[in-house]
Amino acid sequence: MHNKKLSTIVGLVSSVLLVFLIVNAIHFRYGYVHVVLYDAVLDAVIAVFVISIIFYFRFARAMVATREEATLSIVVGFLLTVLYALSVPTIIDRSLSIYILEKLSQRDGSIRLSAFEDIFTKEYVSEHRLVGIRLTEQLNSGTISIENGCVALTARGKLIATMTRLFRTTMLPKKREIMGRYSDELTDPFKNSTALVPFRCD
Repeated sequence: MHNKKLSTIVGLVSSVLLVFLIVNAIHFRYGYVHVVLYDAVLDAVIAVFVISIIFYFRFARAMVATREEATLSIVVGFLLTVLYALSVPTIIDRSLSIYILEKLSQRDGSIRLSAFEDIFTKEYVSEHRLVGIRLTEQLNSGTISIENGCVALTARGKLIATMTRLFRTTMLPKKREIMGRYSDELTDPFKNSTALVPFRCD
């Protein structure tokens, strides 16, 4: 009985993951995506809904596990899909670290160290449509608005910016290694920042 119950639980978790991967692959390949993370989580919700319908209305009576155990198993499956959404497509889509590795691979495995700053500013921004895609994500997240050529924070955006800045200044490491030197510069990157580009809205 114990083995059957374990098999049922593992089967439920695995089913959620499998359905999610199928839905996500079809969605990302053929569907419209607004924000990678949000849309991946939406696919996870769809997977949970599908598995819940199948198991609760078709196999519930034959299941060895209780409804509570089945529900927890589906929740675990959902959490694993969210973990995947956070750690695979979102990181690959957004990570500068991944870009460095892919750029090194593109350039036959090596790049002069002094060239990286120019690569970031002159190649990375345009290759990844960085400005357009990040502004689109913020628009879809409701954190900014764009009117008459002016980008402005919404109330939600102000709240998130306040919270992230508080976290950055209090919780990020004070002695972080940057190219062989330990520094707290990234706890307040705007501290010595100078506006090099005219930015005022008309």
